[in-house]
This record gives sequence, C-alpha cells and structure tokens, in this order.
Amino acid sequence: MTRQNHLVIMARQPVAGNVKTRLARKIGTSQALRTYRTILARTIRNLGHDPRWQTYLSITPDTAITGNIWPRHLNRLAQGTGDLGQRMQHIFDIVPSGPVIIIGSDIPAITRRDIYSAFRLLGSNDVVFGPANDGGYWLVGARRMPFTPQIFHNIRWSSPHTLTDTIDNLNNLSHAMARQRSDLDTLDDYRKWLKS
Repeated sequence: MTRQNHLVIMARQPVAGNVKTRLARKIGTSQALRTYRTILARTIRNLGHDPRWQTYLSITPDTAITGNIWPRHLNRLAQGTGDLGQRMQHIFDIVPSGPVIIIGSDIPAITRRDIYSAFRLLGSNDVVFGPANDGGYWLVGARRMPFTPQIFHNIRWSSPHTLTDTIDNLNNLSHAMARQRSDLDTLDDYRKWLKS
C-alpha cells in the first residue's frame, strides 16, 4: 500500500508589521506585506493542488487558523508555541502517518519538481534538507518510519550553523540534500526577485 506524502507550508497571518520585518526596514511595511502575500499566494497556487501529496497550511498565530483568508481546500494546522524547532517538531508529530516535508512561505523560486524530488529522496533516506545559501535550510522532511525523529534541539536558528546543528542531531539517521534555494529576507533578495 502506498503511503500518503504530506507537504506542510508554514505561513504567518499576513498582517502589516508581522511579516518580513527585516525586509520591511528597507522597503517599508506595506511593500513587505505585499511581497509576502504575493509569494505566499504563488506558493499555495503552485504546490497546493498536486495529487502526489496532501498539502497543509501550518498557521501562526494559532488564532488565525479560522480566518477566511486561507484557501478552503487546504487542511490547516496551528503551529503552536515555542521556537521554530519546537513548532516544526509539532508538525512532524501531528501530521498523519507517511513522509512529511515542511517548507516556509517565502521561497519565490520553489517548484513542484523541488517538492517531488525531496519526497523521492525520502524513499531511501530518513531525513531530507533543502539547504539555503545562508547556512540554514528552506526545506526539511522526514520519512517517519519506523519512528518520528527528534532533530530540532540545540539549534542556533537564523545563523550560519543552523543546518550543521540540525545534522549533528541526526545520530545514525541517514539524510540527503535537495536543491539549494533561498528565502526572501534581504534587500538584495528582494531586488533579485523583482528582476526574475
């Protein structure tokens, strides 16, 4: 029997001043909000209807999960509390059985091929990462067989060490690397995105 693949898009309620805050200091709060909304909508449109996986939105804050801004055809999960690692572990723990991949909602160049390739890597590996050029990762996934790994403790988040810290937590689990992508955080990222 084929196991269901699960794609989880972590999303923040698009409210001015609460999204892309570092970028907002350079381009303004309203433009940062428009940028976030555009990339989030494209991500959902491009990835949310693929029959090869079940797509979920994992939303913060938790109170925003019932908002009418989210597409009705997608399952919604509350991200819960804690740092990024605790919230991603929560996703690993609660999504129904089968491989799960988690991505952010601010990766402009992401494609369905990226996601499908990452699920294929989970066919022969316990964990998959999509490395970013800043030392972090834009994608993390786990096969979750025969158990759900606990890999997000003692991570230096938003640092050049984020990926290596997480790999250090794998112990004897096998892992693979998907394609490198970058999220949109800096003014340089923003300018490149405008030209694409």
